[in-house]
Amino acid sequence: MLLLISLTACNPSTLLANPNQPPQLVIAVLSDPKTFNPVMASDKISLDVSSMLFDGLVSLNPITGEIKPALAESWDISEDNLEIVYTLRPNLKWSDGHPLTVDDVLFTYNQLYLNLDIPAPTRDILKIGQSGALPKVAKINDRQVKFTITEPFAPFLGATGAAILPAHILRPTIEQKDKNGQLKFLSTWTVDTPPEKIVSSSAYKIASYTTVQRLVFEANPYYWKSKVIGEDLPHIKKVFWELVESTDNALLQFRSGGLDALTEVTARNFSLLKKEEDRGNFTIYNGGPDYGTSFITFNLNQGKKNGKPVVNPIKSRWFNEVNFRQAVSYAINRERMVKNVYRGLGEPQVSDISTQSPYYYDGLAGYPYNPKKAKELLLAAGFTYNKQDHLLDQDGNRVSFILNTNTGSPTAEAIGNQIEEDLGKIGIKVNFKTIIFNVLLGKTDNTLDWDCILLRFSGSNEPNSGFNLWSPDGSSHMFNQPAEDLSGRIIADWEAEIGRLYIEGARELDIEKRKAIYTKVQKLSSEKLPLIYLVNPYSLAAVRNNIEGIEYSALGGPFWNLDQLKITE
Repeated sequence: MLLLISLTACNPSTLLANPNQPPQLVIAVLSDPKTFNPVMASDKISLDVSSMLFDGLVSLNPITGEIKPALAESWDISEDNLEIVYTLRPNLKWSDGHPLTVDDVLFTYNQLYLNLDIPAPTRDILKIGQSGALPKVAKINDRQVKFTITEPFAPFLGATGAAILPAHILRPTIEQKDKNGQLKFLSTWTVDTPPEKIVSSSAYKIASYTTVQRLVFEANPYYWKSKVIGEDLPHIKKVFWELVESTDNALLQFRSGGLDALTEVTARNFSLLKKEEDRGNFTIYNGGPDYGTSFITFNLNQGKKNGKPVVNPIKSRWFNEVNFRQAVSYAINRERMVKNVYRGLGEPQVSDISTQSPYYYDGLAGYPYNPKKAKELLLAAGFTYNKQDHLLDQDGNRVSFILNTNTGSPTAEAIGNQIEEDLGKIGIKVNFKTIIFNVLLGKTDNTLDWDCILLRFSGSNEPNSGFNLWSPDGSSHMFNQPAEDLSGRIIADWEAEIGRLYIEGARELDIEKRKAIYTKVQKLSSEKLPLIYLVNPYSLAAVRNNIEGIEYSALGGPFWNLDQLKITE
């Protein structure tokens, strides 16, 4: 989920160009990382830190979509597609000079990602098929490691891009427990850890971190790609992440020259920045539709907690009526949203798969704005209107619900306000409220006491990255969230079918056959509308022209190849 979290800003004026300094890059981020431990990371900033510090066996080229060698120089897949043998590059080292070996790979997977005592989000993408079986990882020799899976699994190669971690540093934390009986690893490499104690394998290591001020990265002297490319990489020796209190603050600092880039240009700032491109010596890059989805979703959970329904049974009947959800979708004016909220820098969204993914199906009609059609669907489902044109259900109850989203996002607030207004035109009373994100998470993950929420998810080329959302047993299956203390939960036939298709799609290795499977998924989810999609904004970023080598993409942003960028005078 993409969030805007307000924090105290600091002044980066002292970081402006100095001829005596090595090349350095200054950008803004909107929040502190929650952890420096990549296995535990789940928030965007912590994941971004991980990508600066750690490499996996493979990597993804966001321009071509190809899986490329990283710590592994090559791999061999068996004829039955159940074994993959990776060969590591020779003479790999960690940033402290210690050898990086196959033993680190074994430790990372067997002791960390596959350890059921560690809540590792990566483990979910390593689960294979209906059974959720995990891979077996074994050492072949000093440079080769074998992964064995239970059935063909198309996304598996890409999943091994997960960060490899240093056994010589972290093994003791798996062998020891704290006074509460928890593995010490769970509290290892927190944001309070001294930077010199965190070793890395990618282009950078942490130089310093000051909470609510800045995070500084410096070049890793043992970066493996230097030998592969034959150049001293990275060219940019220091990277400063300035923590700012808002997007408006970041905009001011960029315009004044304190930042080298705005990694996210909002629609409301685009026109202003576009006029200043020449004077400010920067370029605004447009990567087309962003990878991700914005949507509203109703709580379809019909289960009970402690004998009490998690959703008011009256509302639950509305939400679980597909005509109701389709009517809501027809009543939302997405073109108006594109024009007013996104200043024309976006397009209506119709699918759960990113439009730039090769698996996107462009034959969906979607739900173009049609309030007349919306009312027809409601009347056909047994709803009626009173003299005030308020929508009533079969028992005379006024149709009204609460729409929540997280605080701190002006864009989300504008969207929520418009939805409240749009649905009011078909007689539905919407109470739009923003709440603190942690409170929102508590509702979706624990108490389950919510009506409707407005969210945005990130996306990728690989549809299986959304398996947790679409599997009825998935930890992110929010519209009908499973829970241990829940009874009477009902899984609809279409819901089970989407989950089955996701498993089938992951099992299929032929790309054209995979596309056909995910086309079925998109058609079914578009018809049943567990998620009602809204608008996909364009991916925009502004970068100073003295930064050479930018290959911008919506998937990778401006700095996916940061290690090879150069700063010129």
